[in-house]
Formats: sequence, structure tokens, C-alpha cells
Amino acid sequence: MEGTAWAASAALHDTERDSTVIESDPYEPDSGGIHPREAAEHMSEAIPRVVETVLERAAETSKGSGPPVDAVAFSRGPGLGPCLRIVGTAARALAGALDVPLVGVNHMVAHLEIGRHQSGFDSPVCLNASGANAHLLGYHNGRYRVLGETMDTGVGNAIDKFTRHIGWTHPGGPKVEKAAADGEYIDLPYTVKGMDFSFSGIMSAAKQAADDGETVEDICFSLQEHVFGMLTEVAERALSLTGTDELVLGGGVGQNQRLREMLASMCDERGAKFYAPDPRFLRDNAGMIAVLGATMYAAGDTVEIGDSAIDPNFRPDQVPVTWRGEAESVARAVEADTDVKGAEATVEFRDERVVKRRLPKAYRHPELDARLRRERTVAEARLTSEARRAGVPTPLVRDVDVREATITFQRVGEADLAATLDSDAVTDVGRHLAALHRVGIAHGDPTTRNVRVDESTGEGDARDGGRTFLIDFGLGFHTGHVEDHAMDLHVFEQSVEGTAGDPEPLVEAFEAGYAAVGDDEVLARLRTVESRGRYR
Repeated sequence: MEGTAWAASAALHDTERDSTVIESDPYEPDSGGIHPREAAEHMSEAIPRVVETVLERAAETSKGSGPPVDAVAFSRGPGLGPCLRIVGTAARALAGALDVPLVGVNHMVAHLEIGRHQSGFDSPVCLNASGANAHLLGYHNGRYRVLGETMDTGVGNAIDKFTRHIGWTHPGGPKVEKAAADGEYIDLPYTVKGMDFSFSGIMSAAKQAADDGETVEDICFSLQEHVFGMLTEVAERALSLTGTDELVLGGGVGQNQRLREMLASMCDERGAKFYAPDPRFLRDNAGMIAVLGATMYAAGDTVEIGDSAIDPNFRPDQVPVTWRGEAESVARAVEADTDVKGAEATVEFRDERVVKRRLPKAYRHPELDARLRRERTVAEARLTSEARRAGVPTPLVRDVDVREATITFQRVGEADLAATLDSDAVTDVGRHLAALHRVGIAHGDPTTRNVRVDESTGEGDARDGGRTFLIDFGLGFHTGHVEDHAMDLHVFEQSVEGTAGDPEPLVEAFEAGYAAVGDDEVLARLRTVESRGRYR
């Protein structure tokens, strides 16, 4: 049973035939977005109907005289509390009446597991793009780790805010997709912070553009190009960070054809595999709950009725993944100093020099792509040199060609930090970022792939002249705001937690390094940033 927000849904999954029957009755508000009270009223009326229909099908296909199903799975969270409580109560009652086990499923994990189940991929990165959320997940050390996520609102809700502003009814996404077919490109804000992202700025700009008389078609076209370009870029960053070559799409916004085209194009350029489930498994549905519920049931991951409380803030990284092997991981081995195709550019190693080229991205609109390549090349060249003058170890900039979006650097370090993670190195990274922040610079993308380590010089740059180097300032900018500095720390810690075998000591060492040089207010704000992620 699924009932996190608008979709009252029940499904029957047959594990032997790998077939799924879904019966759904969606809530459709008369105006505006989802009203929690109205959604709950709809859920209480619709759930009995859809469950009865599916049970009839189960009775027709079951064998023997026992219960028609082996277990009852339900969406335990995240979602709207009133809706979740109705479905949870119904699931407990049904499991008790049939005397079968109860399985509590995380709705967001179900979104990614349905793609992994149908694709047959080993350990993909998953992009969940739904109404209430947008995030990147990868399995590592027994849990799904959040590699990146929205720092304000979900992608579907963000689009709905714009469509409500111009008077369109819920849901706005399909209407934007239709209107975009007749639109042309206009510039809008584009905000990527490592593998995190924000939609508040672009939605404010889109509303203002409508108020200023821009055509709705042009705004809708450009919204798709910018918002989905951001999602595709961070998905590629996650592939680059982890080293995996598999990507699956989940969530209702994944039905959008333009988003699917962008992700497929990006993966094709990288030589990666991409899978998007059938639309009926992308929008909120009980089919994905049933499929993951069957997997969890087979692994013995059931709950007692007394321990089955719903959780409206149930984050995917809180779920113990009992049905996957400990050895599986999205993080793959990182090869040292081979020419690479990163998320942002290609990098060629030439003796004592490194040539970085930001090649055009086929998935992005040409005007947006040219703008980002130019802006990021200029920012990287300038901030790399400014950071060096501030005492932060960075490579020398040998040559810059803004027209070709190419920079030639001094070659530094022997490997990326991702290949040589240890406490001394991450302590140095903390000190480096603190030094940057003191002079009003945010790195913008300080992941373990954007730090170079020289093992031959001993331990600790501040003590012996240089062991770790910060690189890739393409997302950097001048700022003295504590929020921007805290985001730098958040991005780095996400990259460690998503790939390291034992991340906790590394995170502690990193924060100790920052505290030794930096501002305590930034570390305090980091805790606030961490709590701001959706469903945390």
C-alpha cells in the first residue's frame, strides 16, 4: 500500500513471474497544491477501494487454502503525516486479519530500488526527482548514502510554485512540459553546490519573468533547460565521484521526456548505462512498495505491528539495507593519474603539466552550456591563483584560453584524495578551506576528487610545505557569508561519507583541521545546513 501524499494505491507483486498489478486512485485538488486535510480525507475513502480490488486479484491467483498474500508492505514515510497514518492503520489491520508479516518500506528507497530491480544494474547511482524531493543516492556500507540533494524544495514542488503563480492547477509539471514545446531560451539562475543544488533562486526569477511579461512558453522551456540541466550535472558529478558507470532514475518528475533525454545523453557521452522505469513505476505507486516489500520480506526484514509507527521525516539514509551484500558499494576504485573524463571537463596529464578542457555538453542548451563553460573557466583560473596567494596550496596556472574553455596547470600531487584517504590529509583540507574562507572565497566543490595528495612530502602541509593541494575552483566564488562557507564543509563531508570505508574518523579530523584555523560560527552553521536537507 502507498499513501505518502496524493496517490491512494495498492499493488500485488508476484515474485515468481516478476509481475505487478497496480490499482491507484489519485487525489486531485480543485485548486492550488496538495491540501493535507483533503488528501487525508481522499486517502481514507480510496484506500479501502483499491485494496479490495487488489485482494480480489490476489484471491484469483493464489494457490492453496492459506492467505492470498505472503506479506503486507506499506509506505512508512516520508510523506504527509495524516495520509501516512491512514495507510499504516490499514496495513496493520490487513496484516493482522490475514495473519501475515508486515513490512515497513521507505518511500524514497522504493523509488530507487524499482529502477535497480528492473535494470539489473549492480550498484547504480540513483537520481530521485520527485515532487517533494530531489537527491542522489548510492549504496555504501550497509545504507543508501545521500551524495547530493536539494537544499530548499523538491523539484516537482518548485515547478508547482511557478505554475500556481501563473494560475495553473496542480500538477504543474505536465503543463510546463507541454508549454515548453513552443518556447525559446532565456537566461535564468543556475545553482549547483558540489552535488547539492537549490531551486529557490530560479523559481523567484521565473515568477518575476512572468510578471515582467516574458511569454509563459519561453519561461517553461528555460525552466526545463536549467532545472533539468542542474539535475543532470549533479548526476554526472556523482558518477565521477564514485567511479560507477550506472545511473537509474526515480520519482514522478522522471516522467518528463526532456529530463530523460538529458540523462541518457550525458550517460552516452560518458559510456555509462542509464535506466528509467516505466512511468507507472515513477509516479507515486504501490507497485514499487510491493516490489521492495517482497525483497525485504525475503531477507527477513519485517516489523511487529507495535513497532510499525509511520515517520513523516523518514530519510533514505536512515534505512538499514538488509537485503544487499556488505561487499556491494557504489564507490569504485580510483585510478591514479590516468587521463580522465570528469563531470566538468576532461583532464590530460602531460609530464609536469595538466590540461583541463571544458568540452561542450550535448545535454545542455547551447547558450546555457557556453555561459557555464566560460564563467567557470574564468572563475577557476582567477580563484586558483587568488587561493595560492592566500597561502593555500594550489597548482600554478600556466595558460588560459577562455574561448576554448581550456586551462593548463602545473601538475601537483601523486593522486586524488579519493584514492588515498587518511586523517592527516583530510585535516589539511579542513585547514585549507578555513584559509580560503578567511579571505572571502568559497571553493564551491571541495570533494575528495578535487584534492590532490603528494605522499612523498611527509605529513601536513602547514608543517612541511605542502602535502595536499586544492584544485577545481570552477564553482568557486567570492563571499564572506557564513552559509556559503558552511556549504563547502557540507559538500566535502558528503563526498567522504559516500565513498570512505570508515568515514566518521575522517569527518572528525576534517572538522578539527577547520576548527584549528577557521571560524567556529561556520562549524555551527554546518549543523544547520545538515538539518536543512529534506526529511532530515
